[in-house]
Amino acid sequence: MPPNPLEGKAAPPLPANPLPCGFFGDATRECHCSPPQIQRYVSKISGPLLDRIDIHIEVPAVKYKELRGDAPIESSATVRERVLRSRKVQLDRFRNETKVYANAQMPPKLIREHCAISADGEKLLENAIQRLGLSARAHDRILKVSRTIADLEGVPSIEPKHLSEAIQYRTLDRSYWA
Repeated sequence: MPPNPLEGKAAPPLPANPLPCGFFGDATRECHCSPPQIQRYVSKISGPLLDRIDIHIEVPAVKYKELRGDAPIESSATVRERVLRSRKVQLDRFRNETKVYANAQMPPKLIREHCAISADGEKLLENAIQRLGLSARAHDRILKVSRTIADLEGVPSIEPKHLSEAIQYRTLDRSYWA
């Protein structure tokens, strides 16, 4: 058997910032990148590869006042409990399936079975797919993420607000690759 050319090598790094300067979208600093620089940088991640990532969002720098503020925060223990409840729901949902333990692993047949949406949800998803030019793969991933959001909230069906949130997690589809 021929040697694996990738064995022992790290995967190429993905861009950590949306642009070389790292200031795109920063409220306090201005981006000075040229359009060709932006396109060259963005092309480091191909559309088909990006399409396979369920959630991609931009995370802005946290303002000092938010770091030091006294706003109530959810404890890690509370978040952990919610995630464990959601995982149990998913394990129960797929207990009769082979090699499917979580929403992210659902094949198309199970997506149709477990990701039913209302007429309002259908309109919302159709609009997003058309306006953002999303692929069939992105469609399925939005439904899987919506199902997970509903599970985390502890509700049995996917509501339009769950779809909206999942669609928002496709920011890179909208921002750079559309």
